[in-house]
Amino acid sequence: MNTNKDLNYRLYLHHTYGFERTSFSLEFERYSDVRGGDVEQVRRNMAEVKKDYLKGKGVLSKDPVRNIRYHVIISTAMVARACVEGGMPHDTAYTLSDIYIQRADTYHYGNQLLDLLEEMQVDFASRMKNMKKETIVSFHIRKCIDYIYEHLDERLTVEQLAQELELNASYLSKLFTKETGTTITEFVHYAKIDTAKNMLTYSDFSYSEIAFSLGFSSQSAFITLFRKQTGTTPKKYRDQHHAG
Repeated sequence: MNTNKDLNYRLYLHHTYGFERTSFSLEFERYSDVRGGDVEQVRRNMAEVKKDYLKGKGVLSKDPVRNIRYHVIISTAMVARACVEGGMPHDTAYTLSDIYIQRADTYHYGNQLLDLLEEMQVDFASRMKNMKKETIVSFHIRKCIDYIYEHLDERLTVEQLAQELELNASYLSKLFTKETGTTITEFVHYAKIDTAKNMLTYSDFSYSEIAFSLGFSSQSAFITLFRKQTGTTPKKYRDQHHAG
C-alpha cells in the first residue's frame, strides 16, 4: 500500500491548521523522569498533561475514547522500554506493561484512561526509585539480579547463582549483601512475593498455580512466605486488591 498520498495530505492539513506535535525532546524528558524514579516530577508532569491531553498528539482513531486509549497504550510501551534502559529487568517491565495495556482495553471513559496513565507512570517510577540496582556498580551483581528475575520459576540458591556467574558462593554472597544491603535469599523472596502480589491482583490463577509458577515446593510454602513478607494471606490480599 502506497501511503505517500495520504501522508502528504495529512501534512498539508497540519500545516494549514497550525497543528504542532509535542516535541520529541519533551516527550522523552517525561519518560526520563519515570526512568529516573522521580515520582513527584512524574505527578507534576501528569497534572500538566491532563489539562489538555490530546494537545500535540495525532489522531489515531475518530472515536475520542479509542484515540486516548491508543495513546495510553503507546505511552505504556515507551515507558516500559525507557525503564529497561534504566536497569529494570525486561521481563518485569514488559509484564507490567502488559498489565496496564490490558486494563486500558477495559476502560470506556477518557478520564479513566488518563487516571490509569498516571497510575502506570507513577508505578514504574516508584519501582525505579526503589530498585536496588541504582546503587549497584558491580557487573556480577547486576547480572545476578537479572538472572533472579528471569528464573523466578525456579528454586534459586546461592550455590546455583554462583555457579551461573562462575564465582565462589561465599564471595558472591558477601558482595551481594554489601552492594544491595540484603542477602541473596531475602532478595529472591522479595522478588517472588512482589511478583505474586501482581498475579493475585491482575490474574485469576489459583494459589497453587502461582506457587508452582514461582518455584515454591508447595502451596503451603508459598502461603507461609507470603504471610511472613506481607502480614496477610494470599486470599486476603486478593480479596482486597483484585482488579477483576
